[in-house]
Amino acid sequence: MSKIRLNVRLTKKLKSMLRLFIIVATTFLGLLLVTFLIGRVVPIDPVLAVVGDKASAEVYERARQELGLHLPIYQQFWIYIVKILKGDFGKSVLTANLVLDDIIRVFPATFELAIVATFIGVITGIPLGVISAVKRGSWIDQVTRVGGLFGYSLPIFWLGLMGLMFFYAKLGILPGPGRIDVFYEGIIEPVTGVILVDSLLAGEVDIFYNALYHIILPALLLAYYSLAYISRMTRSFMLEQLRQEYILTARVKGVPEWKVIWKHALGNCAIPLITVVALSFANLLEGSVLTETVFSWPGLGLYLTRSLLNADMNAVLGATLVVGTIFLTFNLFSDFLYRVFDPRAR
Repeated sequence: MSKIRLNVRLTKKLKSMLRLFIIVATTFLGLLLVTFLIGRVVPIDPVLAVVGDKASAEVYERARQELGLHLPIYQQFWIYIVKILKGDFGKSVLTANLVLDDIIRVFPATFELAIVATFIGVITGIPLGVISAVKRGSWIDQVTRVGGLFGYSLPIFWLGLMGLMFFYAKLGILPGPGRIDVFYEGIIEPVTGVILVDSLLAGEVDIFYNALYHIILPALLLAYYSLAYISRMTRSFMLEQLRQEYILTARVKGVPEWKVIWKHALGNCAIPLITVVALSFANLLEGSVLTETVFSWPGLGLYLTRSLLNADMNAVLGATLVVGTIFLTFNLFSDFLYRVFDPRAR
C-alpha cells in the first residue's frame, strides 16, 4: 500500500515538474518571439547599422546574406533561437564587443543599485505598511497612502533631475552623476563588478565611501518606488490578518499588543511579502533605465539607452532579452519560495 502511495506521489511530482517546464519553455519562447519581432518591425535597417550608409550595393547584399536576412522569416527565427541558446547575442556596433560581454560588464552596476534600493525599500516600506494598517484612518495612514500614490505617479526622470538640481547643484551635499569620482576610476581591479564590495576587498576605504556617496541619491529615488509598492502591499496583508480570529484570541489571552502585531500578524504576512520583495527587486532591475540615464550610472539601463539612440539593435535586443529573463526568473523564484514556506500552496 505504501509503495502505491509513493508511486502516486512520484507521478504527481513528475507531472508538476513537466507542467512547470512547459510553462517556462512557452514563456521563454514567447519572450524570444517578441524580441525577434521587435528587431524586424523597428524602422532601422540592421544591415546599414553594420556596413554604413555609404557602402556599395554589393557590400550591402553580401552583409544581408551573412546576417541571414534573405531567408524566410521562420528560418530567421529558428537561427535566432539557436544563437540565443548558445549565448550568441551578436556584436555591438557601438562598442565593437560581443553583446553578452558588454552585458556581463555593465550588469553588476545595475545589480548594485537595485540591491541598495530594495534594502532601503524593505526596511522602510514594511514598518510603514504595518503602522498604516494598525493606525487605519489616522494621519499616518493617510500620509503613507498619499506618499505611495505619489511614488506611482511621479515620473522618475523628473524626480532624478529635481534631486540633482536641489541636492547637487543648489546645496552641494551630494555628488553629481556617475558611479564614482573620475579620480578613483581604474584604481581597483574588478572582482565582483560591485564597486562597494570590490573596494572593501581591495582595502580601499576611500573608494568605498566615495562609491557609497554616489549611490545615495539614485538608490533613494528607486527605493521610493519600491517603498510605495511594499508599504501598500504590507498594509493590505496586515489588514487582512488583523481581522482574523486568532488575533482576537491572542488579545483576549492578554498577549502584549506589540507581540500581536509584529510577531503574530506580521509573521503570517511574511510568506506573501517574500513574493512582493522578490518582484519589487525584479522591477527595479528592469525599471532602472531612466534612473541610470539621468545619473549616468554605467549599468544595463544606460547601456540599453545608448544602444537604442545609436540604432545598435543587437545590443538593444540582447539587453531587452536579459531584462525579460530576469523578470521571468524572479517570478518563478518567488513562486518557488511561496510553495516552500506555505504548505497550503503545495
